Amino acid sequence: MSTKPSPPSPPQDQRQFSLGWKTTATSVALLAIILAFYTPLRSTLSKQIFTFSPQAAFNTTRTMTTTNGTVHGPAPPVRVTKRPWDLRGHADHGWLYTYHTFSFASYHDPRYQEYGPLRVINEDRVEKGTGFGTHSHAEFLIWSYIVNGELEHKDSMGNLENLRRGEVQFTSAGTGIRHSEYNRNKKEDCHFLQIWAKPNVKGLSPTNKTRKFTDEMKTDKLVRIMESVDRHSGKDAESEPIPMHSDVSMSASILSPGKSVTHELVAEGPRKVYVHVVMTGKKQPKTGGARVKMQGVELGEGDGGFVNGASGPGKLEVESVGDKAAEFLLFDMGNGE
Repeated sequence: MSTKPSPPSPPQDQRQFSLGWKTTATSVALLAIILAFYTPLRSTLSKQIFTFSPQAAFNTTRTMTTTNGTVHGPAPPVRVTKRPWDLRGHADHGWLYTYHTFSFASYHDPRYQEYGPLRVINEDRVEKGTGFGTHSHAEFLIWSYIVNGELEHKDSMGNLENLRRGEVQFTSAGTGIRHSEYNRNKKEDCHFLQIWAKPNVKGLSPTNKTRKFTDEMKTDKLVRIMESVDRHSGKDAESEPIPMHSDVSMSASILSPGKSVTHELVAEGPRKVYVHVVMTGKKQPKTGGARVKMQGVELGEGDGGFVNGASGPGKLEVESVGDKAAEFLLFDMGNGE
């Protein structure tokens, strides 16, 4: 009785390929089932793969290793991430024309909530004869940097001031204050920067301080405007920065074209640095205007720059590369934790 011959066995490499493919296919199928029924894992993986976070990007570090394998620790490169002027939050309320660097009021962007202790930079223009009515604050450090025009500040501590260019009005809201900010001038709008930071001490009694920093003081120099109480001299002289309970140092400069200034980081270890270029109009000029450059990155009017990888002791240089003097603020901060 005859029998049919058995079919030839596939080559060894073909059997291995087939087995490997089946194993991969099975693994993919199992992963798909897990993701389909396990929502937390699916959510976590999705966030890791698809969500861009500037804060996470800022925290990325590079580790240096020698040829013998010895790890020397984090050594991130100093780099600047630009925050374009027209990608900030924006609102035109008629009486108030404003840009928000961080989430504020009706503008919300989870990528831009804060940076270190810095919570608010609003570039405001208040129309003549209008202003912010009386409202409350607590547990925030709030200051106004007057660029042009006049702004009346009145608060529940009994202070009444009419602020002009160069003046900085600071309030530590502490346990709670009420204040108003009003442009009483009938001929000129007021342009100012409203800045908030989180204190590192809660339950403080409300305090107020106003100081003037003239154009002459800031021209082609970097002048300290705000300083942490931990680094402040304790003196109350007019040339001294305003002290506050937060790991924030804020400096200002009016830098002529072609000039540069150098900032020395105020503390040892990793620092968060942010630079904001003050606008001269409601929009950034399409050509020309004030411009500065840091680490090879140019910032125009209204632009900001997140500087990551800075670590003290160290220095940062800012160069004016536009066709007009650039007024800018530089914030040197801790992590805000």
